[in-house]
Amino acid sequence: MFEQTFKNIDDILHKDAGCGSELDYVEQTSWVLFLKYLDDLEEDKKTHALLAGKEYTPIIANSYKWNIWAAPKDKDGKLDHHAALTGDDLTDFVNNQLFGYLKKFKASAEHADTLEYKIGEIFSELKNRIQSGYNLREVINRIDELRFRTHAEKHEMSHLYEDKIKNMGNAGRNGGEYYTPRPLIKTIIKVVNPQIGEKIYDGAVGSAGFLCEAFDYMRKAKNLTTTDVETLQRKTFYGKEKKSLAYIIGIMNMILHGVEAPNIIHTNTLTENLADIQDKDRYNVVLANPPFGGKERAEVQQNFPIKTGETASLFLQHFIKIIKAGGRAGIVIKNTFLSNTDNASVSLRKLLLENCNLHTVLDLPGGTFTGAGVKTVVLFFEKGMPTDKVWYYQLNLDRNLGKTNPLNEKDLAEFLTLQKTFADSENSWSIKVADLDKTTLDLSAKNPNKKEEAALRDAKTILSEMRQLDSETNSILNSIVELL
Repeated sequence: MFEQTFKNIDDILHKDAGCGSELDYVEQTSWVLFLKYLDDLEEDKKTHALLAGKEYTPIIANSYKWNIWAAPKDKDGKLDHHAALTGDDLTDFVNNQLFGYLKKFKASAEHADTLEYKIGEIFSELKNRIQSGYNLREVINRIDELRFRTHAEKHEMSHLYEDKIKNMGNAGRNGGEYYTPRPLIKTIIKVVNPQIGEKIYDGAVGSAGFLCEAFDYMRKAKNLTTTDVETLQRKTFYGKEKKSLAYIIGIMNMILHGVEAPNIIHTNTLTENLADIQDKDRYNVVLANPPFGGKERAEVQQNFPIKTGETASLFLQHFIKIIKAGGRAGIVIKNTFLSNTDNASVSLRKLLLENCNLHTVLDLPGGTFTGAGVKTVVLFFEKGMPTDKVWYYQLNLDRNLGKTNPLNEKDLAEFLTLQKTFADSENSWSIKVADLDKTTLDLSAKNPNKKEEAALRDAKTILSEMRQLDSETNSILNSIVELL
């Protein structure tokens, strides 16, 4: 039901003059979907309050409730077409009244970690791009068919929303910026193993895939107490995101996964001066896939001791600084970080090896990130002690990865098994930091156990050997003739 509804909505938005791409489809579906979700959430809260003998104060005022402006019902429970706004009346209400009302929640909310504040933040960043009020009416009608009351419904909804984010990444523009393959995220989280009570951070949060998966992992790790639930909801997951669309999608994704008021801030992480980070600002766990290939301005670079325009290198400095002593990280980065010879890259490898225990490097094949042709590695490290030895695992698959043949959890099963004991195998090996080139600190993933394929012979050698064989054959034939 959810899947078909999304397809129908995309078809509607495709013909609207205000929506020109998959990114627009996701953004516009998101705000309508959020308001319907919010209406169902309020109904659940009202029911729980009644069962507890308490009074529930609704978040949304009556005239802005979903069942008043979006989907008023007749006595049979069907859409009341006489009361439901449509056409210009609908777009005028949404653009000039609804969005203005919802924006005010940001200023009126008691705290930044409340659902009210997140409502205000979302609608301060968004605008309605659906130009036709008739198309908007169709979208609303489709979303009104959805229900988010049971755990199964919410799980299906969050799963399909993830698929939409994945498709948006596959659409080409911005590639893997919004979507890190979920099997990879789950594997990284299993290695890092976050615990309830720890603060988890992603400074390049994107669609919040790392935080959503960490929430699911921790929620299922043990039977949760009421205190555990409260800790997971409000004091565990933190993120920052620079781009408006990714920020909105990240918040939506976390809410649909069950985190009611995500601690995600809309800001450029790299404008924060590393010298200003104090112990109270630090986190136990960092999970991230920072954007690579970007270039930052000179004034942003001034916030970092190692000056470079490469965005991913600045993020790595930020992450090293913001982790608590004894904290852990799993970070995706371009594999060229391991071997680049420029001064910034060498200095950054030195910083990492001297301040952290880089215990594991997972070397990923090309095609891991659909739409992004770069090769990547995952760095796993603990802060507080220098690196003595690095264990590598090279993921060698018997197929090419791509949109129709993506990475799966089974592909990474051997890595998880071997990583527990840092075992050597055909695909894994270790190097001692003491054996590295002291000038370059080159950390390239060069597998010493991989059997070298026999080099192809050149054409001259092959022709020479053919002539020699022909000569030998002729000699044998002549000998036979003489005997006859």
